[in-house]
Order: sequence, then structure tokens, then C-alpha cells
Amino acid sequence: MDAIKNILSPLGMSTGAIQDTLKLVVIGGTVETARRASVSAWNGFVDSFFLTAHFSQDDYPYDWLMHWLAKQPSWGRSREFEITTRSVNRNGITQSTTGDLDDEQEEDEDNTLVHGRRKRKVAFMPSLDTTHTIYYRGHWLRITRTKRYPDYGHGCSLKISVVARNNDVLKKLVLEAKREYEKDAEHRVHIFLADTTYGCWRWNGARQKRPMSSIVLQPGVKDMLLADCKDFLCSEEWYAERGIPFRRGYLLHGVPGSGKTSLIHSMAGELGLDIYVVSLSSKGMSDNTLTTLMGHVPSRCILLLEDLDAAFTRSISRDATSTGAPTAATSKETAAAAETTDGSTLSLSGLLNSLDGVAAAEGRLLFATTNHIERLDPALSRPGRMDVWVNFTHATKWQAEGIFKCFFPFKPSTVATAPTTPRDASQQNLPLPKRKAFAHAIPILTEEEISELAKRFAEAIPEDELSVASLQGYLLKNKTRPRECVEEVGEWIIQERETREKLKKEKAEREAKEKKEAEEKAKTEKEEKETKEKEEKETKEKLERKERAAKAKKLRADTAAKSDSSAAASTSSTESTPAAVATAVAETDATTTEATLSSSSSEEETSTGVDADTEESVTSEEETEKSEETVKEEGKKEKWVAVKSTTITPATPTLAADPTP
Repeated sequence: MDAIKNILSPLGMSTGAIQDTLKLVVIGGTVETARRASVSAWNGFVDSFFLTAHFSQDDYPYDWLMHWLAKQPSWGRSREFEITTRSVNRNGITQSTTGDLDDEQEEDEDNTLVHGRRKRKVAFMPSLDTTHTIYYRGHWLRITRTKRYPDYGHGCSLKISVVARNNDVLKKLVLEAKREYEKDAEHRVHIFLADTTYGCWRWNGARQKRPMSSIVLQPGVKDMLLADCKDFLCSEEWYAERGIPFRRGYLLHGVPGSGKTSLIHSMAGELGLDIYVVSLSSKGMSDNTLTTLMGHVPSRCILLLEDLDAAFTRSISRDATSTGAPTAATSKETAAAAETTDGSTLSLSGLLNSLDGVAAAEGRLLFATTNHIERLDPALSRPGRMDVWVNFTHATKWQAEGIFKCFFPFKPSTVATAPTTPRDASQQNLPLPKRKAFAHAIPILTEEEISELAKRFAEAIPEDELSVASLQGYLLKNKTRPRECVEEVGEWIIQERETREKLKKEKAEREAKEKKEAEEKAKTEKEEKETKEKEEKETKEKLERKERAAKAKKLRADTAAKSDSSAAASTSSTESTPAAVATAVAETDATTTEATLSSSSSEEETSTGVDADTEESVTSEEETEKSEETVKEEGKKEKWVAVKSTTITPATPTLAADPTP
């Protein structure tokens, strides 16, 4: 303290003020520390009595709890809420709370349409980031609903806290919510789609169950498939004892519009299974992504692979003429395909490994559909991957009669006291319809009259010519006119045939036009290619001629330089023999002049031959060859002159030395 006083004394601060400041700092720090310690202790004390459970929107328990909370009276009487018109939650189940706003005048008009859509109902939902209190089984529950990703508008979470010593009350709450949810959702089929971006399954919606009686196939086909699926789902231990992978595959093949997908939807509702759909040609699909998706498939579900024959093609055509095999493409087509590629790198090997590889899921029912079974690889359709094959053909007379009876109900007989035919088991769990009778009600006919109309309708339908989808479309247009439907079916069949012939003719013309355009395009490309090759060949020949001319010119220049040097040497060495020297010089000059003249003429001919026609170029080449021969002869003469000069040079001192004695 004395040291602090000595330091602060020059600054003019008194000792009493310093002491008061230090006391306040110490007291304030002590109080803040005590406050934080007490808050932490209180929170710990409270947390020791509260049990908290967290539920994420990505998992099923969140849906169970939200469905259960929507039925609680206190949830609808929340003091802070948001008003919305969304009457269906993300799982397709009607979600309305006890606090929803109901108009008494609209109670009798539930099915009235306003400009093509139903009247919207106003729902009151508790707001986000607010704590709500609900009394349940002698405990007060504190419920908070928050958003984990506010910027993206999704990713909600639910937090439930309760004062209890154990979590039994939370377990009971979750189980009760699960039972109520399954009870209300048992008449729906949930659809999941493969998300190739994140390699996971994304919920796509819930569809109403379709009764098996609405699917009209050949006799015994539905019963066989249904019995086989039920037997497989109950045989897990049998498969395990024999070491067989617990997987089953069904291949539904046949013409388009024959009811393959509808049968799968109906069987999912009958078996109580969800449908997981994989599009093999979707963007970003790869071997690794498909393997990851197959590994995350639940143990009891239906895995659907639609249009298996078009999995590795990018064509929009699926007719019988196309083979699906890859065709040879030009460099331009390859470059264009690379620019417009969708990023799908799935291979047949990756598909086979994902279906029955080591990492493949077990316990699922695999259904694959295709319109052309002959295009499938034998390794893909073999037993073990596709165990049961079902062929779907065009509608038969028996199917036409059954479809007609499904569309038009008949008046029950008053004589029989009990129904003669058992009710379809798939319709037992369906909710009762709450809608009133349509304004355009279907006339109810007797069973005998409906049977008679159905037989007449079936007799008019040609065998194995029209698809089931086309028959269904015709009956939909005449859903309130059963008698007129039978009377007009002949005209409709004629129109269908004319339409098919017209479409077939247009398709043939289009294909012929495309073929002609392709041939013209190929011919044009061939001509352009030949022209280009010809130009390249001419350019190459010109360059070669230029190179030969340059080499000849260089050779003549070297020869001229050698001749000049040899002439100078012979001149200096033959000063004592003027006659020989003159003769040699004259010969050398003549040779040089001839070489120069031939060189200049060769250069002119070469320059003229580069830009002239073929005859001139040939003449230039012959003259070039002649000039080369002349150069060789000059080289021989130069050698002779050099030898002559060397023989004369030693004789000079001898002649000069004779007069000396």
C-alpha cells in the first residue's frame, strides 16, 4: 500500500480517495462473484429436479409429439400463438388444434369449392421460441419449440422438461404419442425420395392407401405376390439359419400403363410398409451415393427402382426400336455432351454391388419396373437379385370387365340377408368418408344390370390391344354415364386406333426427317473434312518445296564460297606462271559466272514455282536438280584447279634458283 501511495502521490491523488476506490473494487468483485455462484448453484439445483428431452424434426418422435400436442386442449389455449391456414403437417395427417377457428356457417359446407379450391380453415398454433405449460399424468410439462436454422425456414426442434426424479413419465409420453400417431396414420403410405446431394432419404409425402380390389390383374397374380411378400417378412429366422441374405426382389416388366406402379402402391398399403424411391438417372447419382443410400434403407420397407431399363441412358425415348446401347459419337458430340452432363456417374457394377453387396440392406422388398426386359443385363435380372418376375400385358376382356365393375357401384340385393362376398381386407382400416353426395351423383344400378353392362363392355374391348391406363382414362370421362359408356365404347376404340396410326405415322416421318438430316449433316462434315485435308496437303507440299529450294540455295552459296576461296589461293600461288594462272583464272571466272547465272535462274524459277501451277513447280524442281548437278561438276573443277596449283607451286623456286650459280 505504501508503494502505491508513493507512486500516486506525484499525480496529486490523496490517500483517502485511493483507499475508498480500492474498497469499492473489492466489494463489487465480491458481490458479483457471489451472484454468479448463487445463480449457478440455483440452476444446478433446479436441473437436478428437471428432466429434459430434446426432439429433432429429422426423426420420427418429433412427428409423434407434435401430433399428440395438437390434440391437447391446453396446447390450443396458448397465450402466445401464430395464426396459419396450414391444416396438414409434413406427414400428410390433418393437424388441427382445439383452438382452431371454426365457422358455424361452414360446418355444413365442408366440401364446397371456391374458385376451384376448398375453403381454407384458420388454425391457431403456439408460436416458436416460447415456453408452454401442459399438465400430464400429475406432472407439469414445460414445452419449447425452436428453429435451429431460422434463415432456411426449417429444422425445428422440440424441448420438453418435467419435474421428476426419473424419466418414466417421458417414456410414457413418447409411447402414447407413438400409438396415437400410428393409429391415425395407418391408412396412409409414406413416400421417401433419395437425396443425392446429401446422400440421405427425404420425406416426400403421405398417400392414401389404395385397396387391392382396385387393382385388376390376371387371376391369381395379386394373391401370389401378396402371399409371397407376407411369407418373406415372416421368414427372417429361416433365412438366417441357412445363411441366405434376407432380401427379396420382384421384377415387374411389360407394356407402359399396365398397372405396375399402382400394384406396388396397393401392396405397400396392404403390408403397412413405406416406399423408398430411387431414381438411378438423377443428377449426382454415383456408385458411392447409391451404396450409402442402400445402407440407410430401413429393414422393413419397399425399395422401388422405376424404369430400370433407362437407368444408364439419357434418351427421352423408350420405344421398342431403341436398344439403349451407347452409340459412337463424334468429337463435337462428345464435347457437347461433356458440357451438358448431369453429373451422374452410376455404373452397372455399382448398382449390382448396392443391391446384394456386403453393405446392402436386408429385410427390404425390392421392386423394379421396366418396359423392356430384354435390355437388362443378365447379371441384374438373375435370381438372388430379381427372384420373382411378373409380366404385365395389355388389357384383356376379363380385366376390362373387372375395371368396369370397380368404377360403377351397384345396389345391394335386398333378398340376401348376409353379403355373399367377403369385404376386401385392405379396406378395413380406411377412414370413413366424410364428404356428402356429389351434385353429379352416379346412378346406382342393380347388380344384374351392372354385370350385363360389364359383359357388353368387355366384349367390345379387343383382346391385348389397349392398355389398362387407356381404359381407365375412358371410364373416368364417363364416370357418371354407365349406359352411355358402353354404347360409345366402339367409337372410342376407332378413335384410339386412328390416333395411334396418326402418332405412328408422325413418328415415322419424324424419324425419316431426322435420319435425312443426319445423313446430310454427315455428308457435309465429310466434305468439309476432305476439303480441309486437301488444303492441309497443299500447304504441306508448298512448305516442302520451300524447304527444298532453301536447301538448294544454301548449297549453291556454300559452293560459290568454296570456289572463290580456291580461286584466290590459285591466283596467289601461280604468280610465276602467268599463262597457267590466266588459264586457271579464266576457267574459274567462267565457272563462277555459270554458277551465278544458274543460281539466279534457279532462284527465279523457285520463287515462281511456289506460287505457280503444278507444271511450273515440276519444271522448277528439274532445274533445281540440274543446278545441283552443275554445282557438283563445279566442285570437281575446283578440286582439279587446286591440284594443279599445288603441282605448279614447287616448280617456281627451282626455276628461280638456276641462274644463281
